[in-house]
Amino acid sequence: MAEKNPLSDLTFLGSSSKLAQFVGRPIHHFAAIEASAGVLMLVAAVVALVWVNSPWQESYADFWHTPISFSVGDYKFDHDLEFIVHDGLMAVFFFVVGLEIKRELVSGDLKDPRFAALPAVAALGGMVVPAAIYLALNVGGDGAEGWGIPMATDIAFAVGLLSLLGDRIPREMKIFLLTLAIVDDIGAILVIAIFYTSDLSGAWLLEAGILWGAIYLLRCLRVWYLPVYLVLGVAFWLAVLESGVHATIAGVILGFTTPAKPLQSEDEARGWAEWLQGKDQIRLTDIRRVGFHIRESQPVSLRIEEMLHPFASYIIIPIFALSAAGVELGSNVISDSVSSPVTLGVVLGLVVGKTVGISCFSWIAARLGLVTIPTSMTGRHMVGLAMVAGIGFTVSLFISGLAFDDTQIADEAKIGILAGSLFAAVVGMGILWRTESSNRAAKKA
Repeated sequence: MAEKNPLSDLTFLGSSSKLAQFVGRPIHHFAAIEASAGVLMLVAAVVALVWVNSPWQESYADFWHTPISFSVGDYKFDHDLEFIVHDGLMAVFFFVVGLEIKRELVSGDLKDPRFAALPAVAALGGMVVPAAIYLALNVGGDGAEGWGIPMATDIAFAVGLLSLLGDRIPREMKIFLLTLAIVDDIGAILVIAIFYTSDLSGAWLLEAGILWGAIYLLRCLRVWYLPVYLVLGVAFWLAVLESGVHATIAGVILGFTTPAKPLQSEDEARGWAEWLQGKDQIRLTDIRRVGFHIRESQPVSLRIEEMLHPFASYIIIPIFALSAAGVELGSNVISDSVSSPVTLGVVLGLVVGKTVGISCFSWIAARLGLVTIPTSMTGRHMVGLAMVAGIGFTVSLFISGLAFDDTQIADEAKIGILAGSLFAAVVGMGILWRTESSNRAAKKA
């Protein structure tokens, strides 16, 4: 791998404010990436739907069931392309999610209980109520295992929609929705790890534990040679996969293991820059040394997140949407879905459950004095945000693939996800748009 030019790391050392700006920029980049990634995800989903409902629909299944196999010693890997996407590429996506969650816990909004309390309570309501609604319609039936589907909020779509409103939406609302979605991701990760896990293998779990211990030990010894972590990370993912725990959990664990605090302070980095500026003769080794210390003033997790986040958002998620959103929309499928408790449970869970759960849990917590709701998020604003949080595309589709082996039930769930997410997006945006338009008109009057 080519070494990054250290001179590029010196451009922000003019002042402490520039350094703070350099370190504090991930939230801005995060929102910008999620907004455009939501568009790519939507395009991929539409392509999948058109492909499956075209004369070439058989090629869709044939493509994703392309076999991929190889052997290493006595071990043989034999899966198809769809498995690689859902259990391999999505593990990278959840690794980035793990990095984002840890950043928020260490230095973001989730670090301060005063700011984290409201979105955390709202996210709890947005998970419990949708799951309860779904189970009320499916308990004891073939679709009961899908209760985790309507619990998810899609960050890319939700943040992307709010970005369309620009400065019409107060900053507090955007931070609230982003933090809520991150807490929601924590809940989804726990649900996948605990409830959507197959039979466990003690031997593979032990091997996974040993590999994780080796990764943690290297981290404590401050070994930062990335190829070593790449090899150990892939081996850890493979061990988790064979253990029966869903392989994406390996990505989350590795994300949580990655250091989220810088190894050097800003003052130390600035001191090295001043040392370099004071030298009469500057050698290439001096520049590399200073570049190393400057990079270490950023957390390792931040550097990896900034490197992988675009890849996960622009490539992995659209590929996943292309592989998961292909549902045949024939007349029989649609008529069966209309009367299906699975489809109805997903739609009502995403639309009604999210709206009621987030709004009511927030209101009750405020009445009890546990949280404070900003004035910019009261009334219809909260209802609109709660409705937008009902867009449960990516993780909802992912959980539906884990919950059902029956293709028909899985397709009914996917139709519910698409219909519920679309309804939540349109109605939620309509509420926020009208509320802001009314508020601006009232101010002018």
